[in-house]
Amino acid sequence: MDPHTAADFTVDNVEKALHQLYYDPNIENKNLAQKWLMQAQVSPQAWQFCWVLLRPEKVPEIQYFGASALHTKISRYWGDIPTEQYNTLKTQLFSQIARFASGSKIVLTRLCVALASLALNMMPEAWPGAVSEMVHMFQEEGGEVDGRARCLALLELLTVLPEEFQTSRLPQYRKGQVRAALGREWTAVYPLLQQLLRQPDSPPLVKARVLKCLSSWVLLDVPLNESEGLVEACFTALSDPELFDTAVEAIVNTISQPDSQRYVDTLLKLVPQVLQLQEQLRDAIRNGDMETSHGICRIAVSLGENHSRALLEQVEHWQSFLALVNMIMFCTGIPGHYPVNETTSSLTLTFWYTLQDDIMSFEAEKQAVYLQVYRPVYFQLVDVLLHKAQFPTDEEYASWSSDEKEQFRIYRVDISDTLMYVYEMLGAELLSNLYDKLGRLLTNTEQTTTWQHTEALLYGFQSIAETIDVNYSDVIPGLIGLIPRININNVQLADTVMFTIGALAEWLADHPVMLSSVLPLVLQALGNPDLSVSSVSTLKKICRECKYDLPPYASNIVAVSQEVLIKQIHKTSQCMWLMQALGFLLSALPVEEILRNLHSLITPYIQQLEKLAEETPNPSNKLAIIHILGLLSNLFTTLDITKQEEESGENAPPIKSVPPQTGPNPVVVVLQQVFALIQTVLSKWLNDSQVVEAVCAIFEKSVKTLLHDFAPMVSQLSEMLGQMYSTIPQASALDLTRQMVHIFASQTNDFPPIKALFELVTSVTLTIFQQGPRDHPDIVDSFMQLQAQALKRKPDLFLSESLDVKAVFHCGVLSLKFPEAPTVKSTCLFFAIGGQSSRSLMDQFAEVLFCLNKHCFALLTVWLKEALRSPGFPSSRVSLEQKDTFSQQVLRERLNKRRVKDIVKEFTLVCRGLHGTEYAADY
Repeated sequence: MDPHTAADFTVDNVEKALHQLYYDPNIENKNLAQKWLMQAQVSPQAWQFCWVLLRPEKVPEIQYFGASALHTKISRYWGDIPTEQYNTLKTQLFSQIARFASGSKIVLTRLCVALASLALNMMPEAWPGAVSEMVHMFQEEGGEVDGRARCLALLELLTVLPEEFQTSRLPQYRKGQVRAALGREWTAVYPLLQQLLRQPDSPPLVKARVLKCLSSWVLLDVPLNESEGLVEACFTALSDPELFDTAVEAIVNTISQPDSQRYVDTLLKLVPQVLQLQEQLRDAIRNGDMETSHGICRIAVSLGENHSRALLEQVEHWQSFLALVNMIMFCTGIPGHYPVNETTSSLTLTFWYTLQDDIMSFEAEKQAVYLQVYRPVYFQLVDVLLHKAQFPTDEEYASWSSDEKEQFRIYRVDISDTLMYVYEMLGAELLSNLYDKLGRLLTNTEQTTTWQHTEALLYGFQSIAETIDVNYSDVIPGLIGLIPRININNVQLADTVMFTIGALAEWLADHPVMLSSVLPLVLQALGNPDLSVSSVSTLKKICRECKYDLPPYASNIVAVSQEVLIKQIHKTSQCMWLMQALGFLLSALPVEEILRNLHSLITPYIQQLEKLAEETPNPSNKLAIIHILGLLSNLFTTLDITKQEEESGENAPPIKSVPPQTGPNPVVVVLQQVFALIQTVLSKWLNDSQVVEAVCAIFEKSVKTLLHDFAPMVSQLSEMLGQMYSTIPQASALDLTRQMVHIFASQTNDFPPIKALFELVTSVTLTIFQQGPRDHPDIVDSFMQLQAQALKRKPDLFLSESLDVKAVFHCGVLSLKFPEAPTVKSTCLFFAIGGQSSRSLMDQFAEVLFCLNKHCFALLTVWLKEALRSPGFPSSRVSLEQKDTFSQQVLRERLNKRRVKDIVKEFTLVCRGLHGTEYAADY
């Protein structure tokens, strides 16, 4: 179908377009039809064709479009409907709903939504008592429609009414009025729902719709005490399998309403009703009925989670609340392995956070009373959680899908977070408790223990030690002593042993004598590809935290690391971590030892790189080159001898102090040795942005780590970068230039080569702008960041005769027009130096206007006037008057940046035609 003119929005054409939308196999035709139908739906002619499309002889797809068009007109173009037509429209809709009560369900729902929208727009003045009238209309006898169909139509209408309110486009002040009016109408809805639920002859379908209707109305915060009887009826409905799911939703929605916590008496009545579900819960678990156990658990958790504070404060009812807590504990420890045999236990975890927060927020005396009751409960919770965290048997685990294994991994992380949180309440006693259990497990010769049990206890330790400072704990030496006794015969257990050692790295730094008992385990694990992530990350933590205690072990660590790197046991990212670990390790050694180790560590890679540099570029040698360059980058990221003096003075006992280093930095020595080789690699791969990026990364990481110690490299690196960028400009070269400007801006002797490089890359980039920069948003982004950095750190660069400042400014203006958000953001930083990056681009533009207003007020006045004079600019939606108001508001605010952001935001919304919409409310 070709796009039609407005005059063609006829019934026939709408039907043809709908046929095309549903049945034409050509996707382009479908899209065209959909676009045209959307225009038809909002056209004035929609009022004529929608009623015709609803005629009985039409097929449901066509009737549905007619009903949808009606809803669109009422909900979005209410202002176009003359007041005198309100009642006619209401009558027509009532009769259509009555007719479709025994017709197509989807059309009926759409018509109900249309009538709901009409009611919301007319309430309360133009249609007082709207809901009562709806109930009355559908309860009247007569017509061909049978009573049950009429009843279901009424329930559909009452269900969609609150839902339509939630998504309606009513202005804020009207929303408040209409919500209040709907709240008053609950008295007409409640008796009807109550009667239908309690009537013995009500069919299950009707009861299910009643429950759905209740779920919908409670979203309006209807008072909990006013729906008490209905909630009670919902609990009764839980025994009917056909109604179970909808009854659960209704109860959970009712209990979860924020307003319901005001009705403590009603909440207290609900507790025994929830407790009565325990038998049904146990039966469901026994019969493997996961849906039922899940639903009952949701009810218990929603009552506990939403109202723990209110229920805790009812001291005389403490036993019934404790019974509810124990019921939730039963749900946490529900039999079976998550997520294969059960999916319920994960729902309960947030409850334990909430309960703990509520108890800990009481004043000291009250808190002490509650802790007497609830500390034992939380110790029991730890046992339950560690039981749930246990792996299944090897055989069972092997049968799980990768998705199930991943869900189990995430579940264990959630358990770990919960244990960490619970530690805040239980403190050091929790660690002692875990240690005693682990000790009994590992020293009990009579009983054979499963690796799963040992692993779970260690996992508990690891969860706490990872984030909590355990340095004061007196059980850690015993734990480290127990680790070598563990019979590690399984990958999962070995992983957890590794991660536990890693979590204790800071403790080991304070107790270095214990290193000798755990380091061999870590080095042994490095050779096992299955333990790649855990062993490498643990070694990295130990090398970072304990580097001043590692010199006696250094040669061994380097030798094992070299061996696993040569054997290619680990994937790329773990190889990079391993290099970072070695960087930390070497940082604590004397310079000559660093150089000796670097020589043995790097030489094989340099030889490999020399061979690769001679080969003709191809995809496989590209990967090898990037890998080697990455290894060097990561090594230089952490190899930092300058921190020796600070750290040994600050954190370390006098024994650890290291003599200050003299002579060139070892990293600089190595870089100078390999510089020519890197240039050779570059000359072959200058076209490849990934290789160029990998080369730049080596120097960027080194500059960031070495700071001014990098000075000996500045001259040759600046020259190389200039040659690179002049031949084939790449964003990574600009980023490296920016780092050098940042670090050496105040170093008079070292800066001239950087100044020359800055002028060269600026001149080359200006040429790119002349030729058309649109294809290089990454270069433009990095260029604007470089200019902003230069302007901030070394503004006199812009006074140079070799730099065309006007051209740079013009480039900035062009860059503001780029569609890529990061590029525009970087450009705004250039124009608004010192501006903080804010939540959206509009905030960035506001920063620029604010700075111009502050520093060039007279000029901005002229510029705004000239820019906004053009008709249709910046949008055809804004009038001249609105543009004038905007200018005046901006020019008035020279001190309040927040206010300028608000003014710009408002103006943006007007320009985009979004002012006063739901989008604007979220903006």
